[in-house]
Amino acid sequence: MYVEDKILVGCNDESSVYLLPKLANRHGLIAGATGTGKTITIKALAESFSDMGVPVFLADMKGDISGLAKQGEANPNIEERVEKYSLADKGFNYKSYPVEFWDLFGQKGLPVRVTISEIGPTLLSRILNLTDAQEGVLNIVFRVADDESLLLIDIKDLKSMINHVTENKDKYESTYGAVSTRSSNSIIRALLALEDQGGNEFFGEPALELDDFMQCDDEGNGIINILDSVKLSLSPALYSTFLLWMLSKLYETLPEVGDLDKPKFVFFFDEAHLLFNNMSPVFLQKIEQIIRLIRSKGVGLYFISQSPSDIPDSILSQLGNRIQHAIRAYTPKDQKAVKAAAESFRPNPNFDTSDEISNLAIGEALVSLLDQTGVPSIVEKVSIIPPQSYTGSIDDSYRNELIDISVYKNKYQESFDRESAYECLLEKIETNTEPIQESNNQAQTQQVNNNMDFNPLSNNQTITEQKSQTNNRTDNQKQSKQQKSEFEKIATSAANTVARELTRQITRGLFGNLKF
Repeated sequence: MYVEDKILVGCNDESSVYLLPKLANRHGLIAGATGTGKTITIKALAESFSDMGVPVFLADMKGDISGLAKQGEANPNIEERVEKYSLADKGFNYKSYPVEFWDLFGQKGLPVRVTISEIGPTLLSRILNLTDAQEGVLNIVFRVADDESLLLIDIKDLKSMINHVTENKDKYESTYGAVSTRSSNSIIRALLALEDQGGNEFFGEPALELDDFMQCDDEGNGIINILDSVKLSLSPALYSTFLLWMLSKLYETLPEVGDLDKPKFVFFFDEAHLLFNNMSPVFLQKIEQIIRLIRSKGVGLYFISQSPSDIPDSILSQLGNRIQHAIRAYTPKDQKAVKAAAESFRPNPNFDTSDEISNLAIGEALVSLLDQTGVPSIVEKVSIIPPQSYTGSIDDSYRNELIDISVYKNKYQESFDRESAYECLLEKIETNTEPIQESNNQAQTQQVNNNMDFNPLSNNQTITEQKSQTNNRTDNQKQSKQQKSEFEKIATSAANTVARELTRQITRGLFGNLKF
């Protein structure tokens, strides 16, 4: 709840715990075992940021976050908590929130698309699980495409570019390094597997503009952008890479704003452990750099996972606001995680933090938030404030109604395929084969004439007619080619101009993703 210019996170019998807006961009952690109340906490925080006028992005892994779009309904558990902590006096009321639904597969939200050029070779290698040698070849392919002004928009562009570089490796190796045919074939196979997982829907145009995630409605409430991830969760590499692309894109494009009274944007990373699985030290170092610096651009990051131990220590140390739900310590590993979580809090003399973590009820949490001076507060045991929106998931018909009235439907619903690397390389191949085809046509015409000259049944009129017919066919073919060529030039002129102008300005950021 957003109360008196602060976010009310939870209450106990003695006090209430608030998150200060000007420190909300110091990042945070929401941890706890499955079924302990993390989703309710996420929804309550998202509502508060929206009421504060801050747009939010979060992933819906189970489908129950979607209830933010529907007005809440009373139930005994919520009513008991509202009455116990006098929340109605603080402004609690059931309502819905402005929501935009998105989906990488375009099934339960507006399609989210990214071009191959924008995602870059480093993050793409992560999706494809490439070796160092294969990633090296992929980097060469991207460099050649950039230098030769060939846009890589979708998977067919990338496959054609890989084949082009491999077939002409003698031309490129002196400048860019060795190109292994075996590595190229392995990348192609990995791309085929990615297509089977829905890569053709994800890579393409119109590409997502992150500014569309950072909007408020007409009443000044921040839009809550929900990425449907129920199906996406089955492709963890694609899910984590998309979130990392978003993070890097925000970091590369947003200007420095310093310390603001409230964040410009809040980004929730659900199932955060997927982001760090099998991450190389170099890659992790880049993530650390972004997390450390992006708060000065007005972005708050909140990581959600079952245990704090899922997050690397170097990143965990940067998360100033912490909400810890119960961890069930059934195994030695769980007990170690409980101890580590307890040691990360400033101790409260009124209880043993380790004991409390294992015995928290559903909807209860241990909370430590940054105070006015930026110092973590002493840990408090609280009941999390219930959400004011609907606690369950919405049905598909209501979801589709909201998607249909979205201001972004006309912008993103339909895909298009402009001229890019695939078309340019295909045109080059066709241009190179035209002289050969013309020579073949002339040879065929000469053969026909020779046959007619030796035909004892032919007469001058028949020979003339046959020659005329042959010449007419050749003229028609040439005319058809000229008309088609002129049509294609007119149809693609604007796209060519835009594409070449863009690729002249290409630079790449920390992850090799496109940056202007």
